[in-house]
Amino acid sequence: MHEIQTFKPKVDEPLVPIFIMGKRYMIPASLTIQKALEYAGYQLVRGVGCRGGICGACSTVYRVPANHTIKVGLACQTVVERDMRIAVLPFFPANRKIYNIREVLPEPDIFARFYPEIMRCMGCNTCTKSCPMDINTMEYISAAIRGDIEKAAELSFDCVMCGLCTARCPGELGQYNIGILARRMYGRYLAPKASHVHEMVGRMADRRYEEGLKRLMSASIDELKTIYTKREMEPEMSKDDWKPGNSEYL
Repeated sequence: MHEIQTFKPKVDEPLVPIFIMGKRYMIPASLTIQKALEYAGYQLVRGVGCRGGICGACSTVYRVPANHTIKVGLACQTVVERDMRIAVLPFFPANRKIYNIREVLPEPDIFARFYPEIMRCMGCNTCTKSCPMDINTMEYISAAIRGDIEKAAELSFDCVMCGLCTARCPGELGQYNIGILARRMYGRYLAPKASHVHEMVGRMADRRYEEGLKRLMSASIDELKTIYTKREMEPEMSKDDWKPGNSEYL
């Protein structure tokens, strides 16, 4: 994150003071922390991604007046407050086990072997309270301690790996790395296999779609627009076995 001189548009709303890395700025009261950083003249080269609360790149730590608590959130989702003091954490380090997914087995003690610090979990629920995705983080850590890979994978599925749980954990766990281990184990060994994926790979190997791809690649912009606008779309509440009328390229 670099500070640069930028044009600040005039605004018809109150300005509030905030502190970014210790420096005071006057910012429109309706901005998110991320937009406030840009308004203040910072060019975001790290700690910015989707801007929609999905990628987890903009982890932020802040304090507000008359409150001793350190608060955490995603900069793209958290609105500034008067006299807020902000520090941006584009990445929060955690222990990460190096392993070959083909050489490990989904054994109940895999979490304790790869991340023995998991046994220091105190069940304080700070990780859950810190999660911007409202994931029950403590519950999936509990499942991992029990060796329940499927449950840990299911509960951690929406994790964006922002690291805010790790930043706050008094047991110093790396929850997000434990969660992704569970999801990898489940995906490789426990999840039901999708037969249609192998069928589709076989069709691609047989060059079934080559003619259609060549036709698209040689089409003009106007032709592509026509193809796109006239395509048959799947109804919102269609059945699982729905297929378009023209199944030439299915």
